[in-house]
Amino acid sequence: MEANNLPPEDLIIRGSWILTMSDNGDIRDGAVHISKGKILNVGAFSTLRENFPKVKIFGNGSGIVTPGLINAHTHFSEALIPGMGSEMTLFEWGREIVTPVGEILDIESAREGTILKGIEMLHSGVTYVNDMFVHSNPKTMASLGVVQGLKLLGMRGCVSFGAEDCPDGVTAHKSMSIDKIMQEHFELESSVRDENLIDFRLGIGTLLGQTDKLFKKSIDESKKHDWKVHTHLLECREEIVNSSLRWGCKPLQHAQKKGLLDLDLTAAHMIWVNELDIPLLKNRNFSVIHNPVANMILGSGVCPVQRYRNESINVGIGTDGTASNDSQNLIESIKITPMLQKVHNLDPSVMSATDALKMATIEGAKALGISNIVGSIEVGKKADVVVFSENSELASINDPYQQIVYCTSPRSVSDVWVDGVRLLKNGESTTVNEYEQVKKTSSIANKLVNDSGLVAKGYSKNYHY
Repeated sequence: MEANNLPPEDLIIRGSWILTMSDNGDIRDGAVHISKGKILNVGAFSTLRENFPKVKIFGNGSGIVTPGLINAHTHFSEALIPGMGSEMTLFEWGREIVTPVGEILDIESAREGTILKGIEMLHSGVTYVNDMFVHSNPKTMASLGVVQGLKLLGMRGCVSFGAEDCPDGVTAHKSMSIDKIMQEHFELESSVRDENLIDFRLGIGTLLGQTDKLFKKSIDESKKHDWKVHTHLLECREEIVNSSLRWGCKPLQHAQKKGLLDLDLTAAHMIWVNELDIPLLKNRNFSVIHNPVANMILGSGVCPVQRYRNESINVGIGTDGTASNDSQNLIESIKITPMLQKVHNLDPSVMSATDALKMATIEGAKALGISNIVGSIEVGKKADVVVFSENSELASINDPYQQIVYCTSPRSVSDVWVDGVRLLKNGESTTVNEYEQVKKTSSIANKLVNDSGLVAKGYSKNYHY
């Protein structure tokens, strides 16, 4: 059943703990009243039950209730190519694995991959996803498939096309003209203009991946139409070297000179920053998206997350794409975020579990400019709610924040609502049959790795389709 055919529920959702992720803190034996897609009341369960005796109650007082989690950076364009290139550098991986697939991606593979990995995200409590679809197939506007997939699934999200036209980048090609690239931006923006759950950002794949002409065009059009922008920045050392060779300065300085930092900008990774760079980022509409798992797999480095947060720079958490992470399990990324900071700084107190959960909820929402509608459980906000049910991982709750971050996995996520519509019920998708989706996408994925040459090169052992 499609999400559009499911009505928003009128429920009182009860939990042993309600983690509001707002100034209201947490509520022991609390409840959330949702109706018509919004949060109407939050408080003690006894109070809500007394005030609304006719409203159906969900839950028996066990488990933990949180706002929907926010996956602030991923690539649905990589949805069907996991499990390859884990011993490559970023540039090697991009050119050998991602680029050949990007040349043949189409709307169908984008749509079905989005649905498949969207289901995986729901299992880890994700209700909002910020996607950058990267492809270089001039025969199709493949990114439009992401919109179709999100609509069918019923997820909230933001879509962008990670445009590149220069071979200096990680995945760039000259196969798409600037006119073709800009046309896809405009078509993508138009496709979500009247959507309730989906937003648009202009995508800049990488600064190095765009010719100077396209980069200027991207900035000019973003200013003209007041578009928010999403990009990759300071992800690896090679980026610093190549930028210096091409422009005579580092990527961040180039971005400043050309006006990119004057826009409402989210930048994934932001690893290779120094103290002189920080002042350039403060007091701007600028946010960092941390992707710890992908950074570790590719050996890119460690993002100074707490340094940004100490300077009041918003930081969200992302999984990054399936090809670089091999998973869309945001719970894993949340757990690794404080662990990586602790070991990197040799200080167990550098980041708390509460800090990590904030980055995946309210701070991630602030980073993406959506904290007025989601990111916390507050009256008036959208009814994006997650229930972590009692099981062997949550049999005894001592500190709910630590246990969400360090103890849970997708098997603890039982129920997920987006806009008041339950998309995950008792651990099963309500809008798409997961088993059938796996079967459908398997054949598409096999064809992609064969037609892209990844089988012939030995990167994939999927010989048949």
